[in-house]
Order: sequence, then structure tokens, then C-alpha cells
Amino acid sequence: MAPDPHSTELDFLTNVLDFYASLMCFAGSEGLAGAEPGLGGRFLYAGSLDGEFRALVIAANIAGAATLAASADPADAKQAIRDGVVDFAVTTLDEALRILKNELRKGEAVAVCVGATPETLKAEMYERGVAPDLIPAYRGCTAALAQDLAQAARRIDRLPIAENQALVTWSVASAAAQWLPRLDALALACLDTDAWIERRWLRLAPRFLGRMVRGLHTMRCDPAAAERLLERIKLADLRCELGVAVEVAITRRGLTERHRFSPAGPPRRTA
Repeated sequence: MAPDPHSTELDFLTNVLDFYASLMCFAGSEGLAGAEPGLGGRFLYAGSLDGEFRALVIAANIAGAATLAASADPADAKQAIRDGVVDFAVTTLDEALRILKNELRKGEAVAVCVGATPETLKAEMYERGVAPDLIPAYRGCTAALAQDLAQAARRIDRLPIAENQALVTWSVASAAAQWLPRLDALALACLDTDAWIERRWLRLAPRFLGRMVRGLHTMRCDPAAAERLLERIKLADLRCELGVAVEVAITRRGLTERHRFSPAGPPRRTA
């Protein structure tokens, strides 16, 4: 099998998708008829901005939660703002809570980073009686403190793709800002009307992932939807509607098929 040129980006995207799938298990529509389910009005304490927790914050943004994170490194916080991972970097828990309470009341997504170590922030949250609705499955924190914060909170860990789902990725060789939205639109058209988790992902993921994952989009879906997307891209290629080289990869039960389309020639399939 040929190496995937987007392997690092895809690994990161998969982490975000795993957390998103877990978070959306707790989604609701706030009792509004026709409202898209999400985590509006839910408070997530995500821990640090390192590694997998960064992926968790992005997944929470897409799911619609109000998220609190911590980083004692100002450079990391600034980079997180530049990447669109967090919206605000503040110095105290009081500042963070003012922002979070306002957005929680409106049911809007927001991510706030406090300039402190996760341990310091967790201890202050406990002392102040700040109780998140959602927390990560803790790694590396004291059992007692984790129990204090987790008494009424749901624990979030990565939820791997199910055996009855397909992972579909599509990438372009150039002009991603022009062509990826067109491919996203084809993907949306292939989803069932009740596939609201996938629809929300396709609509919002590019907004929060755009700076970190260039030229590559992905989704989990029913295998039939994956095949419909592949057929639509094949048809667009036959109609000479693709102005850029496109690769589509469909992974099911650990096996990946890649299909490459070029404006200058017929599609090619590789294992």
C-alpha cells in the first residue's frame, strides 16, 4: 500500500473525530423543535492544551460546548488562539468564568484557556465549587481530585470508529480553499437526512481545523454513504468538473482503498 502523504494530519483528525463521537453521545437540542442537537449549554473542563487534550478542545468546539483549559506556557496559549483552538487566553479563573457563564447562557460554543498549570486550575475549581458537566478520562492527575471533579460529570474518552462505519477522507493537491468546500457539499448530499452528527461535523469541522489540516477532510459515515460519495466524485470527474487532482480513501474494518482522480486523465484505484 502506498504511504499516505497526509498520515500525520489524518492521525490528528482521527483523534478529533474519536472525541467528537464521544461528546455527541451527550448532545441534546435543548427542547427546541427542529434544533440541531449539540452541546450548547454544556460545560467541559478539558485539562491542558497538550497532545490529545488539544484534540478534545477542538472536538468540543465542533460539538458546541463551552470549554475551559489550562496552559502555564503563554506561547502555547497564543498558538492555540492563532490556530483557532481557543477563543480567549486569560490569567485567572474569575475571568474565564465570566466568559463561560455568558456563552453557556446563550448556548454558544467557546473555549477559554487560563494561564496556569492544569493541577493548579483543578484545585482552584474544586475550592470554588466549579462543577463541569463533562471531563476527560483523566490521566496523570491524583485520584482524589479526579473524583472530586467527576462526582456529577460525564467522562469523555476517545470513541473509536464502529465496525459498521466507514472512514472517508478526501484531499486535493492544490487550491484547497476552492475545492474542498465543493467536495464537502458532495459529501453532505450523500448523507441521510437524520445523519445529524455527520452533518454537523461536515459543516463545522473546517472552521476549527482549517489552519491545522490543510488539503484534507474526513468523516465517519455509513458505508453506503461513502460509496455514494465516491460515485459522485467519479461522475464529477467524467464531466470534467474537477479542476484539481483529488484522492478519496475509504477505510472499512482496517482495510483502505484509495481512488485518485486527475483533471488530465481517468481515475486510478490503488490498494
